[in-house]
Amino acid sequence: MKSTRTCLLATTLGALACTGAGALAQSYPERAIRYVVPFAAGGAGDLVARAVSARLSKLWGQQIIVDNRPGANGIIGTDLVAKSKPDGYTWVLGVTATIAVNPFMYAKLPYDANRDLDHVSQFTS
Repeated sequence: MKSTRTCLLATTLGALACTGAGALAQSYPERAIRYVVPFAAGGAGDLVARAVSARLSKLWGQQIIVDNRPGANGIIGTDLVAKSKPDGYTWVLGVTATIAVNPFMYAKLPYDANRDLDHVSQFTS
C-alpha cells in the first residue's frame, strides 16, 4: 500500500541515473532540482537528503538544493511539493508521518498523499 511506505522521490531517480537510463528520449535533469525536507535542518532526514543530494549532484552535473520547510509535523513542506508543478524538479523527503500518519491525525490536510504525490522508492529503513 503506497501510503504506508516511507517515500522518497529522489531514490528511483538516483537509481535510474546509476543504471543507464541514458536510453530515455529526454535528458534529466536539465536544471537544478529543489529537494524539500519538511523538517528542521540538522535532523536525520536533513542529513540523508544532503548526502543523497551531494552524490546525485556529482553524478548528474546539476545542483540539487535542499530546502528545509519545517512545521506542522511535515505538512508545510509536503504541501508545498504537492502543489508544485509535477515536472520532476521538486522533490519531497516523504516519511511515515507525512504520508501515512498525518491523514489519520488531521481531518483537513491540504494535500492527499495518494493523489498529489508519486511514491518513487523507499530510501531508508
